[in-house]
Amino acid sequence: MMRIYEMRQKEIINIKDGTRFGFVADLEIDTKEGKIKKIIVPGPARVFGVFGRDTEYAIPWGDIKQVGDDIILVDVDPDDCVEEL
Repeated sequence: MMRIYEMRQKEIINIKDGTRFGFVADLEIDTKEGKIKKIIVPGPARVFGVFGRDTEYAIPWGDIKQVGDDIILVDVDPDDCVEEL
């Protein structure tokens, strides 16, 4: 078992190309089924990182391949999981 706090401490890395997405910021949960649908990772910062972000990565739970002590390995196309805020 794992707590949400512990999940937020893990870095997301794409096994397709080695891209480091960052750290888990939020989860999308289906409350009717009681299942996690997606993990949410903040997208790249705008203008030197001072003015916030306008995108985020919403990575489907099914694309998670391995959860380790420090990282979560995913197999996704980064363009397919980008969502505008």
